Amino acid sequence: MEFEAIPGVGEKTAEALSQLDDAERALADGDVAALARAPGLTEGRAAAIARGAIRRRHDDDGDFLATDRAREVYRDVLSLLRERTVTAYAEKRLETFYPTASASRIEEVRAFAEAAVERDPDPAVLDALDGVASLEPAAGIRVRERCLATADAERYAAAKEAFPELSVEVVEDARGLSELARSYATVVALDEAFAGVDVEGDVRVRPDAADHPDEIVPERVLAFFAQNRERIRAAADVHEAAGLDAPCDLDHLRDALSRLDDDGTIVGDEELDRLTNAVDDVDAAVSTAESVANDHLRDAIRERDVTIEGTDFLSLVEQGARVDSLLSRELEDQYADAVATAREHLVESLSLRPEEADVATRVFSDDPSFPVDYDEELLSRLRAELKAGRDRRAVRLKRELAADLSALRDPVGEMVSDALELDVELAVSRFARDFDCSFPTFVADGGAATTDGGARDGDGGARGDGAGGGFAVEAGRSPLLDVPFEAADPVDYAVSGVTLLSGVNSGGKTSTLDLVALVVVLAQMGLPVPADRVELERFSELHYYAKSQGTLDAGAFESTLRDFRELVDGESNRLVLVDELESITEPGASAKIIAGILEALDDQSATAVFVSHLASEIREAAGFDVAVDGIEAVGLADGELVVNRSPVKDHLARSTPELIVEKLAGEDGSGFYDRLLEKF
Repeated sequence: MEFEAIPGVGEKTAEALSQLDDAERALADGDVAALARAPGLTEGRAAAIARGAIRRRHDDDGDFLATDRAREVYRDVLSLLRERTVTAYAEKRLETFYPTASASRIEEVRAFAEAAVERDPDPAVLDALDGVASLEPAAGIRVRERCLATADAERYAAAKEAFPELSVEVVEDARGLSELARSYATVVALDEAFAGVDVEGDVRVRPDAADHPDEIVPERVLAFFAQNRERIRAAADVHEAAGLDAPCDLDHLRDALSRLDDDGTIVGDEELDRLTNAVDDVDAAVSTAESVANDHLRDAIRERDVTIEGTDFLSLVEQGARVDSLLSRELEDQYADAVATAREHLVESLSLRPEEADVATRVFSDDPSFPVDYDEELLSRLRAELKAGRDRRAVRLKRELAADLSALRDPVGEMVSDALELDVELAVSRFARDFDCSFPTFVADGGAATTDGGARDGDGGARGDGAGGGFAVEAGRSPLLDVPFEAADPVDYAVSGVTLLSGVNSGGKTSTLDLVALVVVLAQMGLPVPADRVELERFSELHYYAKSQGTLDAGAFESTLRDFRELVDGESNRLVLVDELESITEPGASAKIIAGILEALDDQSATAVFVSHLASEIREAAGFDVAVDGIEAVGLADGELVVNRSPVKDHLARSTPELIVEKLAGEDGSGFYDRLLEKF
């Protein structure tokens, strides 16, 4: 794939994507987690790249949301969906869903969403999802007890690049290997020429090291699993709670993870623990054994009947007098017992094996001396042998566990990705359940209804207003209102062609436009909509103009007219929603301007809803029969309007002042209010 052909992808990003093993698959699936594993890519940037790749695949120009207000509605939709996610990944992944005119993209997301709404948002699953996140690569690994060795300069350079975790040393012969083996627990020779060389220490000849990095540096695998352990465990919990088929044996996975500490070291092996404790305790154990021997010998001397008093003997000894001959002659057995006690304490306190105890017993000499002292050189040898044993054991266990976990790496990646994708599905499911959603039906002008973004040839396609194209919403409720969703009044509304929407102040005209925009945005994202039933054509663009705040100055007014000039020159199957355009200038001029815009939209067979208080004036100024719908107030109760929120077709709604005058006329018999009422 030519990555730079994706909108927004330059040379540097293309290079980062090329380092992924499955970049093309990730781009095709919108897999934000996989894309974010490319060097330097955040999940947010990965989501933008995935969105660009999707648009390119579906030949989508990305111009569906044509105005600021339309884009605001889309952002509101995303916010509602994001509020129902658990993971940060799902929040970013939802950004790959967007409204489009592409039938293939709508159908693609529709298939995903239809499966998603069947998911049960079980609280146990949501709780488990709380610990899931995208897997992160391990970094900053440094192994100091192992090195690579080679006599070849090119092989040296390649090894430095392939194994940054290890030291790479240049050696000329077996003597060089032997010297390295005294400094490192393990030496990996990269040259075939070293095969069969007999040197002391753990030296391994591996010309194929570059092909088996996990065997040479098992810490890579261990660090990755240690760093991501809790995320992996949470993903396993999600699979069990949701009843998903896991791509690996979860019990085996958990057992392998239990053998790994947070820092990537091996835990749970008794022999390794024994050696580790021995290395940590050897100095203290020797010091204690020395004290035990001297205490034993002191007690023996005090109790011994010799030629001089014991206390005088001690005084002489402590002043540095030679006592080997005296000890040999008078206290040979007692000295032997003291040394034996020291050796026994050392062996037992360090839990040494017989082969290790041989060096330990020689730390304390058989030659009589007082105070009893240990041999520093032999102690160093004991310490070195214990360390070497510990390191060899640790490396072997690391290799074994790394081999086990390495085989699980791809299944674990799949398992975590599946858990994260489940969160995306559950967000859609929760949205559909929270807002009583249904899937819309797309109807082409003059074509039959389809459930996806396209159309089929044929007659009709039942429309709420009896015409092809446009939209029809039954029992739609907007979750964007400042009232609880359950308290929102359901709205029925259907429009085909160009229509004026009239009604009282605070009657719900703007809310109706918001509902229509919301339904269309969701439908053309491929998602369910908050209504009992929706039919609509697949619009090419959504133009939504919010109410202007006050009369515009000359420059802003001119700019607004230029916007509408471009609007009426566009494609025919657009949806145009405009809220009280008359506020841009004087009412008389506004009516004429709006009438002219409606005429142009009617000529191109667009679907448009203009909210206006000037419906009568606009209709008079228009050169065609403009449809007028009305949100009717049915009366006043306790000073509040009682409104039928569903617009009435072909009905010019009465204004709020008319309703108030009518109320006053019924309460007052003077005739004054009756005369005012006749003016309406």
